[in-house]
Amino acid sequence: MLNNIGLPGLLLIAVVVLVLFGRGKISSLMGEVGKGISSFKKGVSEGKQELEDTAVAAKDVTPEDEDEKEKDKDEA
Repeated sequence: MLNNIGLPGLLLIAVVVLVLFGRGKISSLMGEVGKGISSFKKGVSEGKQELEDTAVAAKDVTPEDEDEKEKDKDEA
């Protein structure tokens, strides 16, 4: 059913929505959608950065070399 909607059908739907809600209401709604998308992208990038920081911190924790362990045993 929805596969047969062409350009004239979409234009008709757009005109009906514009008449029902008005230009100002649609404009403010689209502004809110834009803010939501921006907020989502910011959250994704912050999450990615946090994961990268955690991965770097995990790499920094390396086990001691065998030579260092032997030196510690000799000193004790």
